[in-house]
Amino acid sequence: MSEGLPTRALTAVPFDPSWFALPAGVLAAGGVLEFAPFASDAARMLAITVFCVALWIGTPVKPWFTALVGIGLMGVGFSTELALFGFRSPATWLVVVGLLIGEAASESGLAELVERITLCRMPERITTDAIAVYRYLLVVLSLGSLALAVLVPSSLVRVLILAPILKSLGDLFTERSAKIGLFLGPLFATYYGGSGFLTASLANIIVSGLVESGGGPAISWAQWALFMSPVMGIGRVALTVIVTYLLYRPSDSDAMSDADIETTVASPSERRMLGFLSVGVVIWATDFIHGLHPLFGAVVVALLAFAPRIGVIDHDAIGETDFSILFFLGAIFAIAEGLQRTNFTDLAAQSLLSYLPADPSLPVVLVFVLGISAGLAFLMEGLAVASVITPVFVSFAQSAGLPLVPIAMIESVALNAYFFPYQSAVLVGILGLGVVDTVELSRMASICTIATYVVLLPIQIGIFVLFF
Repeated sequence: MSEGLPTRALTAVPFDPSWFALPAGVLAAGGVLEFAPFASDAARMLAITVFCVALWIGTPVKPWFTALVGIGLMGVGFSTELALFGFRSPATWLVVVGLLIGEAASESGLAELVERITLCRMPERITTDAIAVYRYLLVVLSLGSLALAVLVPSSLVRVLILAPILKSLGDLFTERSAKIGLFLGPLFATYYGGSGFLTASLANIIVSGLVESGGGPAISWAQWALFMSPVMGIGRVALTVIVTYLLYRPSDSDAMSDADIETTVASPSERRMLGFLSVGVVIWATDFIHGLHPLFGAVVVALLAFAPRIGVIDHDAIGETDFSILFFLGAIFAIAEGLQRTNFTDLAAQSLLSYLPADPSLPVVLVFVLGISAGLAFLMEGLAVASVITPVFVSFAQSAGLPLVPIAMIESVALNAYFFPYQSAVLVGILGLGVVDTVELSRMASICTIATYVVLLPIQIGIFVLFF
């Protein structure tokens, strides 16, 4: 190079493998449009779904950005009404109101109060050992989370109540691994353990309701608890604790920060927030009487927490809350509605069920039900899967003379066990709290799901074969 000519240093652009998700999504969507063996509307809707799923899994951009792209594609390809359908769902707005409750619980100091009470009741002999303290908190909080599942009928609401408490307790440890474990363990315990109680999961409620409305038996709370709580309630929580401890735990017995735990006296704001949450729990726990969606209980709590004079948080805190998750939820429910309107989900379910033998045994049917439900959950949110596939299962079981109760319960297990955050509004809510990233959450969810299928599912199926 001749002298005097300007030179420019070349800077290396870091390689990001997540960007392979974009061309992969485009190619997959193009393949669906070109080769899908069904109507053009269904192919177009499936192509949009595949494209969004590829970006949600690879995450080259934020999930809310992909959601906006999906909403735009549905608006152009179908209608504005379909694109905005997800914003009509009560579950979408339950998340929004729940975020406000989480802000209020954190601002009121309630998390610190629970932290102080929990630590003060901890055996004194373990207080200087970070590993022993971590084990104690993980077990106690996970069991408490399961107890909360019996009272509060929405997993998402439970997650949003527990999250600020768990984040505060995680600050007792200096290692990030311990913080993540103490955060994810109890949240997964209250979410996955909810399979054991009829009112502890919206999927349970929807599936049992659809079975009854389709001419099947009415499944009582006691019946569900009798057959499901030992394995898919208590057993699943125990399995979650084990998985959490193996994945995330402090490596140093001295890895604790200094914490002042001398007093357990609640401040006025803490007492008020406890009262507000108690009002919400009463509304949620009595939904079988008044029939209100959990959204309304959350609205009451939020109104009390933000009310002038009696509230615990200033209105300016609303501006500090990240509501980007709203777009993600709107896209999920719109995609589910679009797949249903174009009859893709019905075609897929009927096609899968046709592979069963003419006279299948109950274990074979239960495994097949699990596989179909889990497979469709890769294409849409779990609650949408329940609304689409349950009527098909009811019809099939009635024609084949099979018991519907175990089929409904196994379907609910599949709809409370996921691999990726985009499959569940609850996992999206956990991700939106900003404590863990997509990889950490996906790894925890996947291992817990695989462990459930490998360890607990055979036991649960054995119980059904014994009694049905």
